[in-house]
Amino acid sequence: MGEFLQTLFVGLRLGSVYALIALGYTMVYGIIRLINFAHGDFIMVGGYTLFFTVPLMTAAGLPAWAAVVIAMAVCALVGVGVELVAYRPVRKKGTNMTALITAIAMSLFLENLAQAIPAIGPNPKIASSFFATGGIRIAGVTLDYVTIYTIVISAVVMLLLYAFTQKTRMGRAMRCVSEDKSAAILMGISVNKTVLVTFAIGSGLAAVAALMYIAQYPSIYTTLGSLLGLKAFVAAVVGGIGIVPGAMLGGIVIGVVESFSMAYISSSLSDTFVFLILILVLLVKPAGILGKNVGEKV
Repeated sequence: MGEFLQTLFVGLRLGSVYALIALGYTMVYGIIRLINFAHGDFIMVGGYTLFFTVPLMTAAGLPAWAAVVIAMAVCALVGVGVELVAYRPVRKKGTNMTALITAIAMSLFLENLAQAIPAIGPNPKIASSFFATGGIRIAGVTLDYVTIYTIVISAVVMLLLYAFTQKTRMGRAMRCVSEDKSAAILMGISVNKTVLVTFAIGSGLAAVAALMYIAQYPSIYTTLGSLLGLKAFVAAVVGGIGIVPGAMLGGIVIGVVESFSMAYISSSLSDTFVFLILILVLLVKPAGILGKNVGEKV
């Protein structure tokens, strides 16, 4: 029983990280129907920002958490920049395939750009710890503080985001643009402003995900977000891409499946089972667990 609970908590920790990243995918897709494959690289940007700013905050006598705010701001600016420079011109003049190719190109560009920066380079960096060491015992299982903070912080962030999309004026605008862009324009909603806010929020969440991930796995490298981003994309699709609760649910499902497959089957096959879940869900419910099978607007 103890091993089962330990594995479950590890799955919830991983799933919380995947859910935060998946939210970025699902928000952007919900608004502009674009799979932003560069989103995984925003995690890398957030990780390096934390690596360089935490020592500066500590030296200045400021709390290390101030670095998280800076990392969120940097990721948000990078996300907005990518939208303005790369995606918006393509959306106006290109096709869906052109936008997809542009997203892949932006991902490769960010990774190679990071390697070209002398302070970063190709070698991994080891981040300092953000959370206290140790843990607490629950039902005979020692739960470390990193796992507790990851699950709690991720849950709070996801609930706040859900409340934002449901209760605020901008959140309602985002949902309106997602449902019918033409109707949103007629209602006086600025689609471009809404898209920028969506990119800023989704990219900022990538910094929070980076914090949660490197707290457990402190190695930071330029391709950090590649596999993480891919698994989070799987989570978004499994839960129902374009749906905020779907991203949350999909992240938890993928995290738990990965954790149990590593613990009870084979660590080398854990990724295989993650993608197997994707195939099974698409076969049974192509729109995802919470998605609705409706025809695409033309």
